Amino acid sequence: MSVDVIRKAYQATEEGFLSLVTKQWPMKPQIAAVGSCCLVGVICNGTLYVANLGDSRAVLGRAVKATGEVLAIQLSAEHNVCIESVRREMQSLHPDDSQIVVLKHNVWRVKGLIQISRSIGDVYLKKTEFNREPLYPKFRLREPFRKPILSADPSISVHELQPHDQFVIFASDGLWEHLSNQEAVNIVQNHPRSGSAKRLVKTALQEAAKKREMRYSDLKKIDRGVRRHFHDDITVIVVFLDSNLMSRASSAKGPNLSVRGGGVNFPPNILAPCATPTEPGGT
Repeated sequence: MSVDVIRKAYQATEEGFLSLVTKQWPMKPQIAAVGSCCLVGVICNGTLYVANLGDSRAVLGRAVKATGEVLAIQLSAEHNVCIESVRREMQSLHPDDSQIVVLKHNVWRVKGLIQISRSIGDVYLKKTEFNREPLYPKFRLREPFRKPILSADPSISVHELQPHDQFVIFASDGLWEHLSNQEAVNIVQNHPRSGSAKRLVKTALQEAAKKREMRYSDLKKIDRGVRRHFHDDITVIVVFLDSNLMSRASSAKGPNLSVRGGGVNFPPNILAPCATPTEPGGT
């Protein structure tokens, strides 16, 4: 397991989806406008690797012995052009395009279409041959582009886990629109482990309802397609860390990676992907 291995896995996923788009383009051309954010966490030999494309987020809950509090530590970097540094990055990568990032309806968007600068898919903004008819006009740019506008290169960080690291929350931006990092960590810490992810989703939906001045029960009754106008999609995974398990696994022989689930405590080597669709013209 290494940063290079994870980067190659993202590249293989991107290439696999591009191959699918190429095959289906004659029958289903709108697949060129389909994409996804992708957040991945891998724990191997006591090391946590976090990789991200788009605006999902991984947050660590770390216990502070002196106070008994659990501190929220963001582990992932986000690629949303609402962040000034991401806008600057896009402008530096495309210095000849004054319209690479534009403010539309008070929201910053790449080419006025999409908020994220990196993703899996969205090939209509990566390969000019897919940005033409019969793709819907709202996705087509006026002029062909010479190099990819969006990237599939993930931001990857590496963290040596400590005994006081309690859990990691992996979630799409739909959660973080309504909860701060610390609020999410507090909810997980102050309640039973079972149902942690559901509890976070419910709290975010309650906040979304409050912002719309409506009851949570009424929000839940709205059809899923229509509800997109009230809140973004939300995906949450909470991984609880067991330092004893990890220290034993580090010294034990066996495969470097296992993919399992179903328990409250994940095994020491885990792969926790968190993907959420990108929506052109939305988020």
